[in-house]
Parts: sequence; C-alpha cells; structure tokens
Amino acid sequence: MKKNRKLLGTFCGLMLLMTVPSHAQQASSTARPATRDLKMTRDIKVLSSAGARALADACTAWAEQNKQNVAIAILDWGGNLIESHAMEGAAMNAIDTALLKAKSALRWRRATSETNKMVRSGENLAPTFMRDFPQPGALPVVVDGQVVGAMGVSGADGEKCAGAAIDAVFKGRTTASAR
Repeated sequence: MKKNRKLLGTFCGLMLLMTVPSHAQQASSTARPATRDLKMTRDIKVLSSAGARALADACTAWAEQNKQNVAIAILDWGGNLIESHAMEGAAMNAIDTALLKAKSALRWRRATSETNKMVRSGENLAPTFMRDFPQPGALPVVVDGQVVGAMGVSGADGEKCAGAAIDAVFKGRTTASAR
C-alpha cells in the first residue's frame, strides 16, 4: 500500500512537472510576438532654444503692434523653462504668472482659457487642487501633432499673443488650439 502511494505520488509529481514547462512555453511564445510588435522607442520633436527665442520675439512684436505690455514664459515638452522675457514696464510678478500659465497649458494639453471654463463650470476641478493656474493666457505648442512645449503670456491678450507667435514661427505646422 505504501509502495502504491509512493508510485502514485511520484507519477503525479512527474505529470505536474511535465505540464508546467509546456504552459510556460506557451505563455512565452504568445508574449514574444506582442513584444516584437511594440515600438521600444519613439521619435519626438523638441522645441529648440532658437525656436523658443523666435516665439518670444514674435509675441513681443505682436504685443508692441497692439500696444500691449506682456511677459512671456516658454517651456519645452518636459516642462523645463527654456525662454522668458518681460517687456519694459511689466509687473514684478508677470514672469511668474506667465510660467504658471505655461505649466497649466502643458499639463492639460489645451489653452488655459479652456481649462478655466472647465473649472468655473464645475466640470473638472482637478486643476485647482493640482496647484495649476488655469487662467487665460497660455497655449500648448503643438507641431505636427506633437506637443513640443507651451507658451504662457501674462498681460492683456495673452492667448492671442501666444497664438500669433506660434502661427508666425511654425507657419501652418501647428494644430489650432482655441485661437
């Protein structure tokens, strides 16, 4: 009787060992094609410092033409400040305000005026408790369908200034975003 139990135990153990590798082989063979189909890297566009300087210059020119005084902050796709400019006479906190607006536009991937409407209507209050600054005046910079940065403008018609600058610098390669 003890011999039969040992043989039965050994037989069952061997059967389990034999089925486990086949399951593992099946699982790994089905995972391999999916891994092969995945793209392990992607190409991203990066807003250069020259591009950011061109945006600041174009926005400043638009503001001068429209007799406005603005401060500008431009972020790359990762949220790093790559350019800022304040026109003579800009308020002391204008650059900080432009920076906060640009961060909000970058995080939400939309014009801050749109985010402002969502918050005011109660549709989405997340920007307020995520320490964003959903006040009108900033746009994401979207080139060939990719968000490459954001431009925040503190001053009278900030989004119009940013939109005019983005259109002037990227000449039709941008996606319209509440302009």
